[in-house]
Amino acid sequence: MTTPFIEMQDVAFAYGDRPILNNVNLTIRQGAFAAIMGGSGSGKTTLMRLITGQIHPQQGKVLVEGRDLAALSHSELYEHRRRMGVLFQHGALFTDLSVYDNIAFPMRELTRLPEPVIRDLVILKLNAVGLRGVERLMPSELSGGMSRRVALARTIALDPELMLYDEPFTGLDPISLGVIAHLISRINSALRSTSVMVSHDIEQSLKIVDQVIFLAHGEIVFSGSPEEMRELDSPWVRQFIGGEPNGPVAFRYPAPTTLQQDLLDKP
Repeated sequence: MTTPFIEMQDVAFAYGDRPILNNVNLTIRQGAFAAIMGGSGSGKTTLMRLITGQIHPQQGKVLVEGRDLAALSHSELYEHRRRMGVLFQHGALFTDLSVYDNIAFPMRELTRLPEPVIRDLVILKLNAVGLRGVERLMPSELSGGMSRRVALARTIALDPELMLYDEPFTGLDPISLGVIAHLISRINSALRSTSVMVSHDIEQSLKIVDQVIFLAHGEIVFSGSPEEMRELDSPWVRQFIGGEPNGPVAFRYPAPTTLQQDLLDKP
């Protein structure tokens, strides 16, 4: 049996006395593109931080290629992170560096490549996202969609084995959103990397991923293909996909008193 690229076994995590994840079990195969979905506060970001090794579970194991991240030394964890590429929610470009220097940054920091080779790689990465020719521009001169594409070029600078996307479609107009979705899908196929994406954009996400992991109240309520998710009869998934105001996630906050009591209770 093939070892999953990412595996979580009975994982639990809490911030103080506030539980975030409870009894999470999942597998993501080598080369898969998985989307982590769920409402706000469901534990999606915490799941991503566990995969990067930024935090460790209080219970259970997080395994990448069969290795328990909590058992890795500092140097081993560093090597694990070198193999990752992360596209942050708003791109997170260095505002004082040109487009060229933004993309060259991980190559200069993490390799000993000579500058002529770095130059060629920067041009190739920009060409891959359709932005060859903007290398001398500053981030302030880019549109939101262009900034996200430059950030994607930087993310793939070292051809990572594991790609992580944190809300890559947030704040984009429909055309830019479509472009980013197309690029992410194409790059994932070209690099044959394992990819994990946190996203609230259902329509675009289900077009490009082959696995959906749906979280609710810190537990996985579904893991399977986009087709299986669409057919799932789950109130959690139905409310999320339909954008329904009421359901398992209640519209009203559970106030300890009734409205009548509050109105009649004069100070």
